[in-house]
Amino acid sequence: MRQLKGKVKETRKQKKERKLDNVEIQGKIRTIVLPAMGVIALFLVLFVYLKTRPAVIA
Repeated sequence: MRQLKGKVKETRKQKKERKLDNVEIQGKIRTIVLPAMGVIALFLVLFVYLKTRPAVIA
């Protein structure tokens, strides 16, 4: 089938569905991705701290 040149027009329903999907994805980013990145950053900081602290002289 031949492709039309230019952008395909969206219907109102498609546009509304796309916007709702974007809102849902933003919610997932806040609830899943950001806490996971925080945990990874915390482990990285903890690892660097433990590896660079001075040795205890007994």
